[in-house]
Amino acid sequence: MKPIHTYWVDQEGSPVSCVEKLRVLRENEDEIRQVLQDAFEDGVLMGVTPEGMRRSFEAMLNDLKDPTHKG
Repeated sequence: MKPIHTYWVDQEGSPVSCVEKLRVLRENEDEIRQVLQDAFEDGVLMGVTPEGMRRSFEAMLNDLKDPTHKG
């Protein structure tokens, strides 16, 4: 099953329509989904609870830095 892609919007809330930007965003999304799925499966197979893996991923997302924000 092919994953459903995110509906991307810009800073003003308008849909991103540039074909090249959408291609890169979708490729990144596909890669991230696969890496997350692989890491999730590894963790669960090594005995970590699914909830624990999800909490770990959420913590990583919360630590992401906005490259446009200085400070």
